[in-house]
Amino acid sequence: MSTLTPADERQHLTLLGLAGFASMASMRICDPMLVVLGQEFQVSTGDASAVVSVFAVVYGVLQLFYGPLGERFGKLRVVSLAVSACALFSAITALSVNLPMLVILRGFMGAAAAGIIPLSMAWVGDQVPYERRQETLAKLMSATVLGMMSGLWFGGFAADTVGWRSAFVLLAVMFGVAAALLLRRLHQQARRQAQSQAVPAAAPDLGAAFRLTGQLLGTPRVRWILTVTAAEGALVFGAMAFMPTHLHQQFGLSVVAAGSVMMLYGVGGLLYSQMARRWLAWLGERGLVRTGAALVCVGLLVLAWGSGVWLGMLACLMMGLGFYMLHNTLQVQATQMAPAARGSAVTLFACSLFFGQSTGVLIMAQSVDMGWLAYAFTAAAVGVSGLGLLVYRLVGRH
Repeated sequence: MSTLTPADERQHLTLLGLAGFASMASMRICDPMLVVLGQEFQVSTGDASAVVSVFAVVYGVLQLFYGPLGERFGKLRVVSLAVSACALFSAITALSVNLPMLVILRGFMGAAAAGIIPLSMAWVGDQVPYERRQETLAKLMSATVLGMMSGLWFGGFAADTVGWRSAFVLLAVMFGVAAALLLRRLHQQARRQAQSQAVPAAAPDLGAAFRLTGQLLGTPRVRWILTVTAAEGALVFGAMAFMPTHLHQQFGLSVVAAGSVMMLYGVGGLLYSQMARRWLAWLGERGLVRTGAALVCVGLLVLAWGSGVWLGMLACLMMGLGFYMLHNTLQVQATQMAPAARGSAVTLFACSLFFGQSTGVLIMAQSVDMGWLAYAFTAAAVGVSGLGLLVYRLVGRH
């Protein structure tokens, strides 16, 4: 376990949180835009959802490469370069002239963003002891939740008012600021090492890092965690991509109002992250899993069959709180499933999560076009109940 001073740890977490904020905003910013994008490009909402699913697919695939790259060249360095690439691709995405171009550029954004949050989690796993890791990951998660909330709200606001392209311009600016600060921090760190004549630890060569990924996939516990994670992505993130659409169509909300209601999902996440230590003391890890799965199930059912706006708001809040109880516990297990190769292990975790999301989005897209979204949400609720039992079995076996 590497050691940092408390001040250094806080500074690193702040910068990683800023990068994670922008990354999660870019991931969710298109969710409330789907109806508007469908109208502008004269396609169905299901077809427009390709901007979400392609991002998720490419994000997931690239995890297989970012893990070894992080092990070889350093996690913070790879994160810094990924954030810089996000700034460039976000700016170009704002210039899209048709849906295929937008989908392709969203793929490039997903490819760049893939190197941010998972490697940040892996860095926390390297630096923070297990007993403090749940709380520390929750702090990092606060930034990503705020990014998700901001992306959902501003995506809807921009689509309804100043135009969806402005959302990508703002993303480019945020990524640019985060990249500049991270690169400056890396430069300062390298200069201190040079002055102290410290010798950095030897990094594995790239070939060895990729072979390590293959070895991890041969471990039963790793495969089990990755399978559960894929199911979580399909059931929860797949449903989440169409929650603004459902709020717009079923509850009669405007696009920007639907995005605003979806922010309550993030409020639920913040409620968890700000009280993570207390939740853990009250419920324990297994209690978090049980409670989280139950809240997500009830939230999905209320969203599917509720008829009042206040019920939609309650459902979003419950799902946010429940999901982060469940997901953060699973994240902690991911950071511990292969301590000797944490970067590769956590990026495999993210790969599995977003492969699951892309599958869930594709399935949900069919239900939207057929008018069966409420039934799809119900099926997802049933699936989450089973998922909770699987995660419950994993907890406590690190």
